[in-house]
Amino acid sequence: MSTKKIVITGGPGTGKSTLINELIKRGYICLEEISRQVTLDAKKEGIDQLFLTKPLLFSELLLKGRQKQFIEADIYGEKNIFFDRGIPDVLAYMDFIGDEYPKDFADACNNAVYNTVFILKPWEAIYTSDNERYESFEQALQIHDNLVNTYKNYNYTLIDVPFDTVEKRTNFILKVLGM
Repeated sequence: MSTKKIVITGGPGTGKSTLINELIKRGYICLEEISRQVTLDAKKEGIDQLFLTKPLLFSELLLKGRQKQFIEADIYGEKNIFFDRGIPDVLAYMDFIGDEYPKDFADACNNAVYNTVFILKPWEAIYTSDNERYESFEQALQIHDNLVNTYKNYNYTLIDVPFDTVEKRTNFILKVLGM
């Protein structure tokens, strides 16, 4: 039985982590977002905003972490594994800030193919900023567009998750997957 790798993506503050937490609560295997941990680790080293000060280094750390998650997903032996963001997200954010990245970033996207990608649109009613999320809502809209374009560039068909309660959004995802 091969593992189906399912991405839940979207700009900042769209409810991804809340959905992932609901899926975990329901007993599904989910690999959580790693950017907050990379940011917190950098702060311990005295770098307040690694993404802003050294975006390529930040993105390289994310890419390595997401590649590791992709490979390790097969170890779980589960039929379905959910990811809070996928490898193409790294490229989308680099494009958002207008920074260049090495060819191996694109190679990583070509070499790690997910089965299904759900995308959450920016939702102003639930959007909040915090110490690790510094983007404005307008920037969240731009990031969303970059995510859509990046995933489409890698031939993914994105499934829009409608605005609703976390329970109904989770049910929507599970219904689409036939789970």
